Amino acid sequence: MPDQARRQWRDAAGWSVLAVTGLALTAAAVRVGAQLGTASAPFLGRYRFQLGPSSILAPAVAAAVIVLAARGWLDRTRWWAVLGWSYLCTLAWALALAVVDGAAGFTRALSSPDEYSADLAAVGRSPAHFVRHFTEHAGQLSVAARGHPPGPVLLLWGLHRAGVRDNLVLGLLITALGALAVPLVLAAVRGTCGETAARRYLPVLVLAPYAIWTAVSLDAVVATLGAAMVAAGVHASARERTGWRAGAWAGVAGLLAGGAALFSYAVPWLGLALILLYFARRRPFLNLASGIGALVPVLIASDVFGFSWAAGLRVAHADWAVRIAPHRSALWWSGISLVALLLAVGPPLLASLRKVRNTPAWPFLVGAGTAVLFSVLAGLARGGVEHAWLPFFPWLTVAAVAPERQAGPPVAAPLLLTVLGVVVAVVVEAVLATPW
Repeated sequence: MPDQARRQWRDAAGWSVLAVTGLALTAAAVRVGAQLGTASAPFLGRYRFQLGPSSILAPAVAAAVIVLAARGWLDRTRWWAVLGWSYLCTLAWALALAVVDGAAGFTRALSSPDEYSADLAAVGRSPAHFVRHFTEHAGQLSVAARGHPPGPVLLLWGLHRAGVRDNLVLGLLITALGALAVPLVLAAVRGTCGETAARRYLPVLVLAPYAIWTAVSLDAVVATLGAAMVAAGVHASARERTGWRAGAWAGVAGLLAGGAALFSYAVPWLGLALILLYFARRRPFLNLASGIGALVPVLIASDVFGFSWAAGLRVAHADWAVRIAPHRSALWWSGISLVALLLAVGPPLLASLRKVRNTPAWPFLVGAGTAVLFSVLAGLARGGVEHAWLPFFPWLTVAAVAPERQAGPPVAAPLLLTVLGVVVAVVVEAVLATPW
């Protein structure tokens, strides 16, 4: 057996041991009656068994991606075709998993009173008024809106005003926006690790188990904004790009970071990946351009429209402290959240963590990983991380295609680990009914 294949089997076995141990920990928490706030730990939702004709779609999509990767098609075709293929397959994979629940898989999140759609009436015909009084009236908004800046509600409002009112069409459109994260991540990986690594990363990224939570998810849209930010930063810090051109692209990265911050209070943590990237590439002054760019959307929201990002964060934390903290054990969820991450990201995570020092893309993994660890250590991760951490997940497996040793020869795509991740996704989708 070749060394690379043997290493994949070891990684698969190691991940399996960790996953089984984590699930045993979760079962112990349920058995002792720990306050978890969900009937489907380590995730939020409830368990049921859903199997039907539509259940074959996801395996079919996965088979097409795996077969073409195994036959070397990704190594031969043009780069633009690789990006297009990655987008189409990501969209197909997410939709194939969601359709297991029928049309409800695309509309449930948009009809729930706990989600952003419930706040569209509050926006009415005056989005400026809504933004100005967002924190003041936060207690009257949906559960989802209370924990986020006004960006998600305004995006839905804008789509409604543009005539996209049917929940099924809206769900498909949101999924399509979220799927854009994958080609953007691949572009960032190509700019740091080279085209070969990016091509071989495609099946890992496209068939990730967390695609279960990207369908009809505004957190997936945030992931797209975060990926665009990182890709712009990679472009800015490329060796051949200097002077004002580099500064302008770094400013674009900052603008995207600031825009993403108006959708999520957590996504600014991804900016750490940008900071580390600039220092790793010995372009630290680009942090100034990105920092100024990031402030622009936040200051416009504050000075022009009256929304203070810091005040919104305080209100969101106060709501979390009353609504969630007393009812979900911080001790148990600190461990269970990592179990959810292990299952959502899948087996390539172990290979990535093992080889993080061997890839020039380490700033992405370290930046995203630091955000996750801070959330856990601060006791903020208390259920729902499979959704909340979507902007960080794609970056946690970038080293899965890194050489086994620094500056070593390229490795093949870890298709065995990818297939195991596909099995995880199909099983979880069949037994878990998410609240989103």
